[in-house]
Amino acid sequence: MRVEDVTLPEPDADDQWCELLVHTATPEVGKQWTDTGEIHEQRDLKGRAEGETRAVPGHPALTRVLRQHIEDEQLQPGDLLFQGEFGGILAGSVIRRAWRSARKAVLPPHVFESPTGRRVYDIRHTRLTKWLNDGIPPAQVAEWAGNSVAVLLATYARCVDGQLPDLKRRLEAAGDLPEAEVPGAG
Repeated sequence: MRVEDVTLPEPDADDQWCELLVHTATPEVGKQWTDTGEIHEQRDLKGRAEGETRAVPGHPALTRVLRQHIEDEQLQPGDLLFQGEFGGILAGSVIRRAWRSARKAVLPPHVFESPTGRRVYDIRHTRLTKWLNDGIPPAQVAEWAGNSVAVLLATYARCVDGQLPDLKRRLEAAGDLPEAEVPGAG
């Protein structure tokens, strides 16, 4: 992702949500699996037409982090947002080491040793589950995630938890069948 793919609101704006525009995927697949002999393979987004993009909202906390990072690193619009050595793609091994260090710094030892969040990709699962648990409509979550609603629900529906009391209140507030008239009353 390049700096120009991040739309940051003005620092004094009331709404501090940013927007990330995803153009392509560049997975690390290994030199032996690419036609170019490069470690990364650039692909169009899964399930989208060639050249199609996907916009994803960025929480105000992310807005603050990105704004500071861009300023600190003096990044320009065409620059990669997070760069590896010599300005290229950040190596997967660097990302994995940083992720492992971050997990170790914030998680209790028994959680750190568990599978919880072991892979960087697990962040995606956590975010999608959180959005669904927060009541974001599945169609919107699927759009942001780049999934179909069917794939999203097949994967994450079992992770939705804690919404039953609110759903019951909403159903009650929507009304029910009219009260039956009792014969002879009235």
